[in-house]
Amino acid sequence: MTHPGDVSVSRAGRRYWRTTILGVLALATLIWAAVDQFGVSRQELQELMLGTVLATLLVIVAAAVAVLAWVGLRKLFRRE
Repeated sequence: MTHPGDVSVSRAGRRYWRTTILGVLALATLIWAAVDQFGVSRQELQELMLGTVLATLLVIVAAAVAVLAWVGLRKLFRRE
């Protein structure tokens, strides 16, 4: 029996959240292992994280430019 405050989550929704939580926990374990087991300094870890964020932003910007160019070229050639 359902109660008024209950929120029903579909099987796909539960799978999504379970995968997200497990991914975050795996990343936390990886960071812990790098610092504790292999002696990676916090400064090194911060530099690697900054490099990762910048590379990700570069890929996103490059993809956006490619999409804008594609859409612009399609509009340009369809006007004939």
